Amino acid sequence: MYKSLIRPLLFLVSPERVHHMVMGLLKFAHSIPGVPLLMSSIYKVDDPKLRRTVFGIDFPNPVGLAAGFDKDARFFKELGDLGFGFIEIGTLTPKGQPGNDKPRMFRLPADKGLINRMGFNNQGVDHAIQRLRRRKPGLIIGGNIGKNKVTSNEQALEDYIITFNKLYDHVDYFVVNVSSPNTPNLRDLQDKEPLSRIILALMKERTEKSVHKPILLKIAPDLTEGQLDDIVELSLQTGLDGLIATNTTISREKLRTPKGRIEEIGAGGLSGAPVRDRSTEVVRYLFHKLGNEVPIIAVGGIFTAEDALQKLNAGAKLVQVYTGFIYEGPGMIKRINKGILKKGING
Repeated sequence: MYKSLIRPLLFLVSPERVHHMVMGLLKFAHSIPGVPLLMSSIYKVDDPKLRRTVFGIDFPNPVGLAAGFDKDARFFKELGDLGFGFIEIGTLTPKGQPGNDKPRMFRLPADKGLINRMGFNNQGVDHAIQRLRRRKPGLIIGGNIGKNKVTSNEQALEDYIITFNKLYDHVDYFVVNVSSPNTPNLRDLQDKEPLSRIILALMKERTEKSVHKPILLKIAPDLTEGQLDDIVELSLQTGLDGLIATNTTISREKLRTPKGRIEEIGAGGLSGAPVRDRSTEVVRYLFHKLGNEVPIIAVGGIFTAEDALQKLNAGAKLVQVYTGFIYEGPGMIKRINKGILKKGING
């Protein structure tokens, strides 16, 4: 029903606007007594065989929501009742910022993809913390952190430290985002030297905390083999807790959408089905080099249980979805978890 009736209606409205409309309706529905329990009963799959312990955290199932969907930690409770094993909020920055000019998100239905150039639009870490203070135990939340647009790369480390320290008591793990293509020069921080500086500084901050929380790195799908080797070396040298592969791509190869439309849309990160194979290649390459020493969360082009299984078989311990969730609807999480159970893939 979602793909035949609901999605065509939703796709009549601009992507960013319909996102706010749908999430507002979900939040309203969730405030009605009995609805949260009903949603959980419809969408959640509770089976011990789905549970995973990864970088010291016990996940109820391996299917998470990628960062970008709930930037300001507004809807994590509602989204959790749709069956996700974990929710990643953000990307959060020290200060709120509007992001790039609208329109900044575009659908590519012929390719089952999205192009976005949101630009880390968020209200700032302090606003997110106010909402996270009200979360109930049980839902695993990751915090994806970045730098403000006006902050130079030379000063970026301070932004990451500020957000890390403020958010520390309110999330279960952290993701360092230096791979978004939508903040000018951000990807330059993926180079080995500046990236090592950021990771090691955050790890030093963590030594002063009473509770150890994992630090992960999210990488781009556009890295060369040499750059991936640098990530492998950095992960082992710093003791990084995990990797997320991958973010959106700047590539526009092999798209069915007319070239004129792609040129009209312009810059931005491409997600969805077009990045599926490259994401899996990166996961497989990293796992070949790292084995189980540095766990991998796979994200990129997951629409079905088969897509998720492909990532898990390539070496990922967990998966995340975003674009597939928009195209396939909320029942997708249940279908993926049931597919994993059917194939008997263990963590």
